Amino acid sequence: MDYPRAGKDGWQRWLPSWKLVATVCVAFFGSLVAVAGIGYAMVGIPDIAKTARAQNNVFEWSDGSVMVATGGEINRQNLNYAQIPPEMRYAVISQENKTFEKDSGVDPKGIARAFLNMARGGQTQGGSTITQQYVKNAMLDDQSQTISRKFKEILVAVKVGAKVPKPEVMAGYLNSAYFGRGAYGIQAAARAYFNEDAKKLDPGQCAFLAAMLKGATYYDPAGAVSIDPAATSTANTIRATRQMQDTLNKMVEYHHLSAAERAKYTKLPKVQSPHANGQLSGQVGYLVDLAKGYLIAHKDDTHITANDLQQGGYTIRTTFDKNKVKQLEKAVENVRKKNINTKLRPATDKYVQFGGASVEPKTGAIRAIYGGEDWTKHFTNNADATGAQVGSTFKPFVLAAAMKWGVRNPHGLENQPQDERTPASLKSLYSGQNKLKIRTYDGAVWKDRKGKEWLQTNDGGESEGTPPDYKIDLRYAMQFSVNSAYVQLGMDVGLDKVKQSALDAGVLENSLASSSFPSFSIGTSDPSAIRMAGAYATFANSGTQRDPYSVAQVSGKDGIVYKHEDESKDAFEPEVADNVTDVLKTVVDKGTGTAAQLPGREVAGKTGTTDGNKSAWFVGYTPQLSTAIDMFRMDDQAKPKDRKFLKMYGTGGQAKIHGASFPAEIWHDYMIEALKGQPAEKFPTPIPIGKALNVEPSPSPTPTVTQSPTSSPSSSPSPSESEVQPSPTNSATCGFFGCRDGGNQNGGNQNGGTDNGGADGGPGGTDPSPTLSETSGTGTTRGNGNGGFFGGQTG
Repeated sequence: MDYPRAGKDGWQRWLPSWKLVATVCVAFFGSLVAVAGIGYAMVGIPDIAKTARAQNNVFEWSDGSVMVATGGEINRQNLNYAQIPPEMRYAVISQENKTFEKDSGVDPKGIARAFLNMARGGQTQGGSTITQQYVKNAMLDDQSQTISRKFKEILVAVKVGAKVPKPEVMAGYLNSAYFGRGAYGIQAAARAYFNEDAKKLDPGQCAFLAAMLKGATYYDPAGAVSIDPAATSTANTIRATRQMQDTLNKMVEYHHLSAAERAKYTKLPKVQSPHANGQLSGQVGYLVDLAKGYLIAHKDDTHITANDLQQGGYTIRTTFDKNKVKQLEKAVENVRKKNINTKLRPATDKYVQFGGASVEPKTGAIRAIYGGEDWTKHFTNNADATGAQVGSTFKPFVLAAAMKWGVRNPHGLENQPQDERTPASLKSLYSGQNKLKIRTYDGAVWKDRKGKEWLQTNDGGESEGTPPDYKIDLRYAMQFSVNSAYVQLGMDVGLDKVKQSALDAGVLENSLASSSFPSFSIGTSDPSAIRMAGAYATFANSGTQRDPYSVAQVSGKDGIVYKHEDESKDAFEPEVADNVTDVLKTVVDKGTGTAAQLPGREVAGKTGTTDGNKSAWFVGYTPQLSTAIDMFRMDDQAKPKDRKFLKMYGTGGQAKIHGASFPAEIWHDYMIEALKGQPAEKFPTPIPIGKALNVEPSPSPTPTVTQSPTSSPSSSPSPSESEVQPSPTNSATCGFFGCRDGGNQNGGNQNGGTDNGGADGGPGGTDPSPTLSETSGTGTTRGNGNGGFFGGQTG
C-alpha cells in the first residue's frame, strides 16, 4: 500500500516534484527548438522576382457577355538598389522600421502581438519590419491568415535577415510593394503618380509614396469612394498630407534629411489622374470601379478583399444592362452637344458635369449609370457621391414622414409616440405664403442662434394660395414645389422623422445634412444619384426597400464564390408609398416636371435646384425603372481644396438651370429608349390615408374659385379648403433657417427654398449651411421652386 510522503498533507500530496516539472519544460521547449530548427532548415529564401503575378478579372454585362477583362496587367519594373533614391529608402525606414539597417529582420513584439491576436479569434497582423514585409510580398501565393503560414513567414524572415544583405532586402521590398493604381514597385509608382522615373523623385514625392504603402484607398488624393464613401478626394488628401509631413519630420529626426531641405516640402506634390487604361474608357471604367467597390465594401458577404481582386482570376457578373448604359450615355451627350458650348460661353459652360443612375425597383439592381464624359479623363464617378445637394427632390421624404408618423400634437411633448400624432393626408392645408414665419410644432416661432426670426421664402418671392392665409393642400405644394408649406410640415412632423424617412427609403446617413435646421426638409443633403434613384424606387415598389447593388455573382476557379441574395425591408406601408407616388404623378402630369412625361406611361417624379443655381436634379420613375439625373459645374481636375460648385446662371444659354430643364430632358430621352418593348404598367391605386389637417368647416356656403394647375401663384385652393382659418402653427411667416426677412436672390437672407423654378421663373430663396445661417444675404443653398416654365413653380 502507498502512503503520502512524509511532511505532505492535503492537496500538496498531488503536486509533481520540481524535477518532473523541469523535465517536462525542457522537453517541451526542446521540441519547439527542434521543430523551429527543422522548419528553418526546410524553408528557402523566396525569389522576389517571381512575385506580383496576377490574373485578369473578367467583368460581364448582366446578360453574361464580356464587358472587359482587366486587373492582371501588373505594372512593374525592377530597379537595383543604386537606382532607388536614398530619400525613398529613408522615407520608408523612418516611417516603418527605423532600426532596419541594424536589426535581425524580425520584431519579436510584433510577432507576439500577431499570435495573441489570432489566439483571441482575430486575424494575424502583417509583418512589422521591412524584412517581414519583403517576405510577405514574396509569398503572395499564400496569403491565408493561419498560424502555420505565419510561422512559416517568421522562419523565412529569420533566414532572410541572416543571409540576405540589407540593400538587397530593401530593393526587393520597394520593387514588390503595392503602391495603388495597379503599380507594384517604386518605378511603376513613380510613373503612376508623377509620370517620372523613380531616380528623379524628390524627398517630398518619396515621402508621399511612402504614405501610399499604408493603403492607397485612403491616401491616394484621387479618392476611392466606390470602395469606401469615407475615402473621398478631400479626406484622402488630408490623410496623405499629414502622413507625408510626419515622414519628413521623422527623416529629419533620424538624421536622414536636413532641416533646410525638409522645409522645401510643406505641400502635397502634384499628382496626375489615375485613369490611363484605354480598355476602361467611356463608361466602362466607372462600371468596373463601382462593381469592385461593391465587392470590397461587402466583403463580409462576398469574402473578397481588395488584395483578392488585385490577384485576379474572378469572373464578375454585373447588373449593368449594356443597352441601357449606352442609352443613358447617349441621352446625356446629346443634351451636352446641343446646349453646352465652352467656346461660345466659356465663363458659364466650362466644367459642366452630369451624373445619372438607373435602378430596378423590384430588385435593386443598378441597370445603368453615367459617371462622366470618360473614365480615363474624369476623376470622379458622378453617379456616386459628388456633394451636389438634391434640393426639392428631398420633399417626398417629408411627405412620407407626415403620412407614416404623423404631425405632432401642439399640446404634447417634443418627442411623441405614434398614438399622440395625427397622420397627414394629401388634403392637409399649409400656408403657401412667401416669407412664411416658420414655427416649431407647438406654435413657437423658430429662431436662429441670436434669437432673430427667420422668414421662409418661396422662389421668385411669390406667395401661393389666396390671402390672407394662403392655404394650399400638400398635393399642390408638391406639384409646384412650394417651399414654405413643406418646411412647416417638416417642423410639425419633426426633422428627426424626416431624416428617418430618408434613411428608410435608402439614403445613406453620411450623405445627410444636419437635421437641426428647418432647411433640412428642402434638400441641403447630398445623396448620390444611385441612392436617390434607389430611394425613389422604394416608393415605386410600394414601400419595399432594396439597397442598390451592382454585382449579381462572382465565379472563381472553384465555381461560384458569391451570389447576390435578395434582401428587402418594409420601409413604408403600401398606402404611404402609393400616396407619395400619386402626388409625384401630379408633378409630372401637370406640375413642374411635365418635361418628363412619357407618352402612354405613368410617370412619377420631382425636380430640384439648389442655392446659387449650383446643382439641378430630376428624379423620377415608372413601375419598372427609377432614374436620377443631376447636373452641376465643378473643375474636378483642380486641387481638392480648390474644387467647388460653380453657379449655372447662363449655362447652356439659359438664364438659370432647373431640374425641369436639362436634367428632365435627359431623363425623358433616356427612359423613352430604356423602356422600349416593355409593357406600360400602372402604379397601384392609392388608398386615401391620414386626416386633412388645418381644415375647418367653411363659415360661408359660397365656395371660392378652385385653383387649377395652371393658375397664377395667387390663385385660391379648392372651395372646401380656401376659406379655413390659419392654424396656430401656420398662420405667420418665417424663413426655413429661422425667421428673417428676405430670402431670395434680390431679397437678401439665407432662409429661402431649395427648389428652384422653371426656365422663366425668378430667382429662388437661399438656404445657408448652419455656419452661415446668421448672415443676411449670403445663403449657400438656393431655393428651388420658381414659377415660370410650366406655370406655377418648378423645382
